[in-house]
Amino acid sequence: MKKQRQERILEIVSNFDVQTQDEITEILKNEGFKVTQATVSRDLRDLKLTKNMSAMGVYRYTVGRAHEHIGMVKLNHAMVESITSVKYSMNTVVIKTFPGLAQAVASGVDALNLDSVLGCVAGDDTIIVVTIDVESSAEFSEKIKELMKTY
Repeated sequence: MKKQRQERILEIVSNFDVQTQDEITEILKNEGFKVTQATVSRDLRDLKLTKNMSAMGVYRYTVGRAHEHIGMVKLNHAMVESITSVKYSMNTVVIKTFPGLAQAVASGVDALNLDSVLGCVAGDDTIIVVTIDVESSAEFSEKIKELMKTY
């Protein structure tokens, strides 16, 4: 439920000029979510949403750059640069890195807190990421490959 609520908050903030947490709370309640202002406040903090001045001169919640770029990515440039290949089979993704860098990249993967990732194990230059299903492995693998192209 939290994931769906937070995804909906991202949609709301992306599509509407909302200025207060109460506005977001009301929209969510009207859509059937059982939320309080405190819950929305925590979600906004978790999502790292910020208030910025709009073209109309009012402050509104906006989606930060992290969300505009392939979701809540916490892998920095140096980590992505250390990845040499990404492949998947069934519900397992294998990430190869330069020697000695797998632990750092695995830490970045863990920091993503993706519901589709059950966990990962890192050696010296190889990380095994276990996902909940084949589709999640394919999706995760593609996100990493996309990041590799971006940097």
